[in-house]
Amino acid sequence: MHIHVVKRGDTLSSIAAMHDALPAFVAADNGLALSTPLVIGQALVVRTPKTLHTVRAGETLSSIARDYDLSVRTLLRRNFFLHGRELLREGDVLAIDYADEAPLGTLGVNAYAYPYIGGELLDSVLPYLTYLTPFTYGITPAGVLAPLDDARLLERAARYGAKSLMHLSTLTPEGNFSSENAAELLQNDRAQSALLAEILQTMAKKGYYGLDVDFEYVPPELREDYAAFVCRLREALNAEGKPVVAALAPKTSAQQRGLLYEAHDYALLSKAANAVFLMTYEWGYVYGEPQAIAPLPQVRAVLDYALSVTAGENIFLGAPLYAYDWPLPYEKGRTRAETFSSQAAVARARLVGAEIEFDETARSPCYHYFDKMRREHVVWFEDARSLRAKIALAAEKGLQGIGFWQAGRELAQAWPLLDALLTLETL
Repeated sequence: MHIHVVKRGDTLSSIAAMHDALPAFVAADNGLALSTPLVIGQALVVRTPKTLHTVRAGETLSSIARDYDLSVRTLLRRNFFLHGRELLREGDVLAIDYADEAPLGTLGVNAYAYPYIGGELLDSVLPYLTYLTPFTYGITPAGVLAPLDDARLLERAARYGAKSLMHLSTLTPEGNFSSENAAELLQNDRAQSALLAEILQTMAKKGYYGLDVDFEYVPPELREDYAAFVCRLREALNAEGKPVVAALAPKTSAQQRGLLYEAHDYALLSKAANAVFLMTYEWGYVYGEPQAIAPLPQVRAVLDYALSVTAGENIFLGAPLYAYDWPLPYEKGRTRAETFSSQAAVARARLVGAEIEFDETARSPCYHYFDKMRREHVVWFEDARSLRAKIALAAEKGLQGIGFWQAGRELAQAWPLLDALLTLETL
């Protein structure tokens, strides 16, 4: 697998020829049409097929998989252009395997998804996932679950062999994490018992594999109460054979101050849960100063701190799939970034005629442009280079896996990249 950075004069055909690849595969693996103009500085995932198979009349994905002693899921991962569909057409060309791809290791892969994610996008992602986490079951202070329309996501995940994690949070219908709801629940044993019973009932009814607990902005004085609650969940769910994951705000020390961080005690929560998910993103955020969303040095610093209190095999490293566009100059308290997908960020660069740069320190792509009102903007996003750095870090440190926020923010090249770099953990 190669990551090719587009230079002036490059075309999909010339890039494919350079790497003994197929132009149609290069286009599909990067979410492009063959006619899509390339952007200078754009990173493309390019895979060199070793064995190709041309579909004959009467053949199915299942029959071809059997002929090559592969699983259907493996064939789907190696042929992103199928977008998870098993219906083949006579004359379709499938990649059976690729040259020069030595996996960095075996990792579990998780992605969060809202119930409204598009069907084709969801199906294209699922073959690459160990876990899918529908977002989110909120709670009331009395310990009652807020409903989630997750039936479609659970059905599709099961079809593709991905396990579903139930997501429990203090997110309100208004879209905010509630410190008040967390405080009331954590100080009310009866409410916790009621919530635990409802969680177990919901998981059994819907077939959830495990639980992801994501309480944010918990009052600092309830640090031990929160860890005790997660421990209570783990003990009850482990008895049913179900793991518990605790989502953690990105910290680099136990002394880090702030409402988001203080109650997320890495040492306590890593013992309370079966695994932790590091939310290693949002350095650049909607109301913050323009910067990389998940700069590698900061991600590494958080991971190093986590590794000082728990083993790598208990850690999922978070990675974003989204982009931010900030109007300039930045004014604290006034400037608000636009959020969209990293795929759309490249499309915007194409539209405005920008050239993509790459910050070698942050290991993140960005570009500047002027809008129709002649106001300058800066866009930070993720691409194959930034994700490869994070995947390599997770493999280097022997982590349990990597998790993406969130699958609805399209970045086609992320998934062929994963397939090229990793052996996917399957359960």
